[in-house]
Amino acid sequence: RGIDLTVGRGEILGIVGESGAGKSTIGYSVIGLLEPPGEIIAGTIDFDGGRIDDLPAEHMRKLRGARIGIVFQDPMTSLNPLLRVGDQLTETIRQHRKTGPDQARNLAISLLDDVGIPDPATRIDHYPHQFSGGMRQRVVITLALAAEPDILIADEPTTALDVSVQAQILDLLRRLCKARGIGVIFVTHDIGVISEISDRVAVMLDGLVVEVGATGQVLARPEHAYTRALMAAVPRSDKRLERFPRPDFVREKQTVRRRQINVRTHWLGHDGGGGELRDAVPVRVENLSKRFVIRHSVFPSLRREFQAVSEVSFDIRRGETLGLVGESGSGKSTVARMVCGLYAPSEGHVFYEGGEVGSKGAAATRMRREIQMIFQDPYSSLNRRMRIGDIVAEPIRHHRLAGSRDECDRIVADLLDHVELGSQAAHRFPHEFSGGQRQRISIARALASRPRFLICDEPTSALDVSVQAQILNLLKDLQSELHLTMLFISHDLPVIRQMCDRVGVMKDGRLVELARTERLFDTPEHDYTRHLLSLMPKMIEAV
Repeated sequence: RGIDLTVGRGEILGIVGESGAGKSTIGYSVIGLLEPPGEIIAGTIDFDGGRIDDLPAEHMRKLRGARIGIVFQDPMTSLNPLLRVGDQLTETIRQHRKTGPDQARNLAISLLDDVGIPDPATRIDHYPHQFSGGMRQRVVITLALAAEPDILIADEPTTALDVSVQAQILDLLRRLCKARGIGVIFVTHDIGVISEISDRVAVMLDGLVVEVGATGQVLARPEHAYTRALMAAVPRSDKRLERFPRPDFVREKQTVRRRQINVRTHWLGHDGGGGELRDAVPVRVENLSKRFVIRHSVFPSLRREFQAVSEVSFDIRRGETLGLVGESGSGKSTVARMVCGLYAPSEGHVFYEGGEVGSKGAAATRMRREIQMIFQDPYSSLNRRMRIGDIVAEPIRHHRLAGSRDECDRIVADLLDHVELGSQAAHRFPHEFSGGQRQRISIARALASRPRFLICDEPTSALDVSVQAQILNLLKDLQSELHLTMLFISHDLPVIRQMCDRVGVMKDGRLVELARTERLFDTPEHDYTRHLLSLMPKMIEAV
C-alpha cells in the first residue's frame, strides 16, 4: 500500500518484516510474476528510465532473466527434478547469452565454483535431489546470475544456508553488486544478514513501509516501535536467555493462549514424556556411518558411492537438548534420519532405551511411537488434501492411543490448543495457515503419539524472527513440561546457543567437536568450530 522505494546501480536494498508483510509481493511485482488474483492497482514501476509494469507479456519475458534476475526462496520448486543441474544452467546461459554448448558448460562450471559447490565439474551432472538443501540454494543463485542481470531480486536467498555458505553467498553478492553495478533487492527475515549486506533497509508491516533509511541508522537507532520489536526478537549470540523476547506486534490471528498442563494427569503425560523414567541416557549413537550409491553398476569398479556420514558417536541424556551444527552437506540431517529410523546405517548402531533402532517386533513399534521428528519445511511436510484434525489424529489412530473417535477428537482439540492454534483449526486445510502456524501443526502431530524423544531438523529456518521466537519458546515449554529428550539441528548458531545444553559440530560427515554449549561458544577447541563462530553475522546494536 503506497510503497515508494528506489534501488540504484551497485546498491543493495534490504526489505525486512514478518511473514505476510508484503516483502515478496514487491519483488514479484517488479519482475512481473505476481500471481492472480494479485494485481497492481496503483503506482508505477520504472526500470532503467522506462516504465515496465504495463509492458506486454512478450516484452517482459525479454527483460526477465536477462536483465532482471530472481532467486526464489524454495530451491526444490525452482529446479526441475527431472533435469540435471548442468542442463538447467546451460539452458539459461544459452538462452540469454547466445553461446555454444561447450562454452555454456564451461561457464556453468565456473559459476558453480563461484558459489562454493565442491567439485563442480562432477556435480554439474547430478540431479537436484542429489544436493543438500543449501547446495540447491546455491544452484538457484547460480541460475539467477547466469545471464549477468542489471538488477537481482533475492527472496530469502540464505534461508536454508549455514553460516559458512551464507558468508560466501553474501560476499559473492556484494562483489557482484559493486563490480558489475548490479542493483539488489534483498528480501529476508534475518536481521543479522541485513546488517551484513544491505546499504539501506526498508521495514514492512501489513503492506506498509514503516521505516526506511541507511542500515546502520535504522538498526542502531530504530524510530518505529515495530522495528524495535523485531530487533528484540533476534536471538542473542553472546549469552543464553531463559526465553526469547516475544514482540508485541505478532499478528497470528488464529493464535490462542496456551494452557499450562499438569503433566501427571494430562493425556500427554500418560506413558509419554512425563511417565516413569527409564534409562538415564536413552539415546546412544555408536560409530554411525552412511554411504549413498550415486552411480549403480553390476561391476564394483564402476560403482560410485558418496560417504555422507563417517563414524559419528554421541549420546543424549534424558531431558537434554543436543544440538548439531555444521555446513550444508556436512551430514546433520542424514544423522537425524538414521537416528529416527528413516535411513538404515551403512555401519554403526543407534540405540534407544536399550533397543536398537531399526529392529523388529514390539520394541520397534514402541520406538516408532516414542521417537518423532519435526521437519524443516512446514509447507511440504503436511498433506495439503487432509484437514488439520485428520493430520494430527493420524498418529493417534495408527498407534491406537484413543478408545473412540470422540476421545480422539478431544485429544486433537487439546493438542491444537496446546500449540496455540485453537480447536477450530482442526476443520481447516494447511494452505489456510501461515508458515509459523503450519510448523505448530507439525509440532502437534509430533506430540500426538506421546513421544519421549523429539528430533527437530531446522524447525525455524523458514520463519521470521517473531514467529521463530514463539516456536522456540513453545519447544522450551514442552520440553520442560513433558521431560522430552531432543536432538536439535540448525545452521543458526544464536538459536543453537539459546536452545541446547550441548553442541556437536559436524564437518564432512564427521563429528569434530562435542562440548557444553557455553564452553563451545566461549572457548572452542577445533579450528573449524572457531571458523564457524567467526562467520556469524555481526549485529548492529540498537541504542
